[in-house]
Amino acid sequence: MIIRPEAEADLVYARDWYEHQCEGLGAAFLLCVDEVLERIGRTPEIYSAVYRDVRRALTRRFPYAVYYRMVGDEIIVLGILHTHRDPREWRLRT
Repeated sequence: MIIRPEAEADLVYARDWYEHQCEGLGAAFLLCVDEVLERIGRTPEIYSAVYRDVRRALTRRFPYAVYYRMVGDEIIVLGILHTHRDPREWRLRT
């Protein structure tokens, strides 16, 4: 799995924001994202395409989505974004 730098930056920003709200919440957020990344890694085809070949997997506890595409056998994570953000933001990354 390849996590693009933009997606890594999304993750760090969200973790820091949650941690600032309540100590330990940032770590809980990371666990939720890790869980989604593991599910994507096991069965990437289960999530539907939301734009061209970009798929979206939602976290369970937090309102975040992981946007990714499959290129051959490789999974490329494009973004980890709040579900209320402008969808054009992740589309620009495709």
